Amino acid sequence: MSFAMASSINIKNGLLTTKNSLHIKIPYPTFIQRPTEIKCSRALTNSTGQHNEQYCIDIVRKRDYEGFLCSLLFPEAVRRSALALRALNVELAQIKDSVSQKTIGLMRMQFWKSAVEDIYRDDPPAQPVSAELWKAVRKHALTRRWMLRIISEREKDLEDKAYRNLQELEAYGENTQSSLLYLLLETLGVKNVHADHAASHIGKAQGILTCLRATPYNSSKRKVYLPMDICMLHGASQEDFIRGSRDQNVRDVIYDIASQAHVHLQHARSFSESVPHAAMPAFLQTVVLEDYLQRVRKADFDVFHPSLQKRNPMLPLQLYLRSWRKIY
Repeated sequence: MSFAMASSINIKNGLLTTKNSLHIKIPYPTFIQRPTEIKCSRALTNSTGQHNEQYCIDIVRKRDYEGFLCSLLFPEAVRRSALALRALNVELAQIKDSVSQKTIGLMRMQFWKSAVEDIYRDDPPAQPVSAELWKAVRKHALTRRWMLRIISEREKDLEDKAYRNLQELEAYGENTQSSLLYLLLETLGVKNVHADHAASHIGKAQGILTCLRATPYNSSKRKVYLPMDICMLHGASQEDFIRGSRDQNVRDVIYDIASQAHVHLQHARSFSESVPHAAMPAFLQTVVLEDYLQRVRKADFDVFHPSLQKRNPMLPLQLYLRSWRKIY
């Protein structure tokens, strides 16, 4: 083709046009993915998903063994979502103990706040728990407010101060543990006011007992978070707990706090006849709470008794039987 002829050629909208109005169709290039490439892509996606799921399983089993056992008794269709929610709870709970400066802790909390917002924009960060949460949110239309409330309360807890009174400790349990239970109920498809009331009381009881159970560990770090008003009522100082005192006034503090957890547990069970059977897996945590209350009672409310630091080997069987009977 001569230069003169070439100069009279135009390409417009995929058509080659010459001066003599000859139109030649030039197809745009197409790229066809080979079957082997499609299989590799799917395998990579599946592998990533399995890694994310396994990460959540491992972190919950290691850091929240009792919650892990409870999650195993969820219906198979929602078990993965339940583990993702518990994994978020674990990630948030361990921030306080894993940072040396409050500023670093606040930065991590901000990461999770942003992650939740991104999850609800269908743009989760490349992090295993976030990826699993995104799937759970899409599958069950989970309420964003409960997740953000857990994060905000954990953020306030970075202040590292003792609770001024029992009401503050109850509020902490409501905003963290109860909020988690509300989300677990959503994964089970339960929307029931009686179930919500029960979840509120169970969460408060769990918040109180978690504080009690952590007392030996916290005391070894020279930290005491037990409600100050009850400690003052019985004349128990922070130093008494730091040195692991087993005096009667220390036991009286533990008795009063444990009694309030027991009251909440009883309130939760008062709704049992009105709560749908579908909600029962979310409330299996009551078995764990009841077990600790019985053991601390046997130890005469000595929170430092060695028996309270051991796992109950019968707990998996107790959980299974309670699940089978559909009661909490």
